[in-house]
Amino acid sequence: MNETHFPHLRDGNDKVALVEGETRYTYGQVNQHINRFATGLLRGESDLKEERVAFYLPASLDYVTTMHGIWRAGGIAIPLNVASAIAELDHYLTCASVTRLIASEKYHAELTPLCTQLNIELLSVADVLAEKAGELPAIASDRRAMMLFTSGTTNKPKGVVSTHKTIRAQITTLVTAWEWTGDDAIPLFLPLHHIHGIINILSCGLWSGATVHLFTKFDIPRITAEIVADTYNVFMAVPTIYVKLIQYFEGIDKDEVARICAGFGRMRLNISGSAACPVKLFKQWQELTGQVLLERYGMTEIGMGLSNPYNGERRAGYVGQPLPGVSAQLFDENDKPITEENTAGEIRIKGDNVFLEYWDNPKATQESFKDGWFCTGDVGIVEDGYYRIMGRSSVDIIKSGGYKLSALEIEGVLLTHESVAEVAVIGVEDETWGESVTAIIGLKQGASLDYPELKAWCEGKMSSYKIPKQIKIVDALPRNAMGKVTKPALKSLL
Repeated sequence: MNETHFPHLRDGNDKVALVEGETRYTYGQVNQHINRFATGLLRGESDLKEERVAFYLPASLDYVTTMHGIWRAGGIAIPLNVASAIAELDHYLTCASVTRLIASEKYHAELTPLCTQLNIELLSVADVLAEKAGELPAIASDRRAMMLFTSGTTNKPKGVVSTHKTIRAQITTLVTAWEWTGDDAIPLFLPLHHIHGIINILSCGLWSGATVHLFTKFDIPRITAEIVADTYNVFMAVPTIYVKLIQYFEGIDKDEVARICAGFGRMRLNISGSAACPVKLFKQWQELTGQVLLERYGMTEIGMGLSNPYNGERRAGYVGQPLPGVSAQLFDENDKPITEENTAGEIRIKGDNVFLEYWDNPKATQESFKDGWFCTGDVGIVEDGYYRIMGRSSVDIIKSGGYKLSALEIEGVLLTHESVAEVAVIGVEDETWGESVTAIIGLKQGASLDYPELKAWCEGKMSSYKIPKQIKIVDALPRNAMGKVTKPALKSLL
């Protein structure tokens, strides 16, 4: 059995795997779809040999079919964000040398010009599905399986490549730590180009024989109705979602709030991740629902590395301890391990869960590892055995609404505005978003610019969650003797 052939995805398994709207699909049905899709992808060849196949699909049977089909056929699966701007897609597709793009037919019109320009074959799932499944290749565990794009400290997102072995390790450590079983049911409304949705929810659920309910967006009335009905017993979200739920409660009937909160209270697990959960929010959620949020820590390159315990004390403001099979260590600026508690250092991670490489970027790959440890760039501290995240070692990473954004990438786009002479983008602490994307702008002589105008201009040039939530116009950005913008000084200007 291939490393990423999930044990419950087999013919004849009548357990419900996916719920999409009013339609239910069993593990057996999903498995048949996957095998037919993999067969169609192969087009008579024996193996895709790590061909990069991208897909632009919302949460759906088609998404699961495509991802697993690419894995089984020996390709590298590249899930793309369906909210991406065309300029962003151009970068992803070009960087990965993608040959085929699988997309919902409703997106074909907008994607055709780009695919024509890049000589990429644009297909729907129906175009690929073979009438019946054929013979599929045996895939070695060290083969490349998936590429996710992440915003690093460079101007453009890098392709993070995971092997089949990596993916298996990322899934199984969470299945063990969070005690997943086939009795679990979970809603999936998080983006499916991101490790949180792909691994923590979809993949852990399907690996365990659980039922995953698919949503193309966070539909509060529909999802809370299912929560009252005890449809789900596991819930995973970013802090912004919990904030939005609390805000929603303020505008509805108190009896309905009580029913929803009681529904959450009956679940076995509520998890918060992808951004720091404010202690205030942690306590609010506990008071409302009785649920003690389980906070964990991860990133695209490692899946999850640290987690508060499923059984045991979950501490507000902490991300817990290393997961099974994962090693974590703090290092000082001289690359020496920090052994004493209460001393801050960079978190470094080792384990089968760690990615293979940045695609076509050996320099970045080499620089991200030291003595076999992956350098996360996050600064942490250990207190009574629990890790606490202090912040980024780079000021150019913004965590907003569960996304990790590159300030440099956003600055690069804003600098193309005809009125902008200089710009610095920072994250400002925000109760809803974790960090709010904020642009401090110096204008060209005689130019003017207000926020609504800039927001409208940004649409179509970057994903909506990257668009600044506020701007500040200044005469000049503060700079050091080397001419570099001193970002720590920017917050005092707001």
